[in-house]
Amino acid sequence: MTEQRYLPDADDVTEFEETVSEVGDDYLVLDGTYFYPEGGGQPADRGDLSWDGGSARVTNVRKNHGDVRHYVEEFEGARPEVGETVEGSIDAERREAHRRMHTAQHVVSRVVLDEYGAETAGNQIHADRSRIDFEPAEFSDEDIARIERLSNEAIERDLAVTKAERPRDEVEDRTDEGRALLNLIPDHVDPLRVVEVEGFDYCPCGGTHVDSLGEVGRVEITNRESKGEETERIEFVLAA
Repeated sequence: MTEQRYLPDADDVTEFEETVSEVGDDYLVLDGTYFYPEGGGQPADRGDLSWDGGSARVTNVRKNHGDVRHYVEEFEGARPEVGETVEGSIDAERREAHRRMHTAQHVVSRVVLDEYGAETAGNQIHADRSRIDFEPAEFSDEDIARIERLSNEAIERDLAVTKAERPRDEVEDRTDEGRALLNLIPDHVDPLRVVEVEGFDYCPCGGTHVDSLGEVGRVEITNRESKGEETERIEFVLAA
């Protein structure tokens, strides 16, 4: 199995060395990786892998039965051998954008749950924009303005963001109803990785996040639309 080394709290690492464990036609598997594999509404990291005599551009990263496959456009030079050391370089600017966006999504989701009792039914993070689906919800323009204001007030408090593994029973006890879809996480997954915003939010999550809310920037809600009965989608961007 590939060790996901950015967990639980090394999601600021973008340069590393690892050992090749499998070479496919269009992918490499490493013993461990700091590349984030697509999942949880967050896109995969992109970057480069290089080794003695060759290199490859990583365009996608996905989990595969416990392994993490680094998909590449093509191999430049000789392919690496199993057991060979490779150097990994993650697109740091894109990773940082995803860290900021994902933490912003947690803040907005927390505000909406607290103020309107609406759960996060789904989300999609991008480097330049993101969206969240809430239900049950039917927001007015005034509601949207209030959600934006309260989210930014929380961000301005620059609360600490911690990422740690916690026993599953503790997570189930501490996670507020409607804050996370714990029933979708298989029972055998224990402990769970939790992202906690000091005194504000507690949520199991495997994504990448900043270390304090002050790093997020300012949330600007750009659109709201109905996605069906009692389901509302909010789209937002971040200002520096």
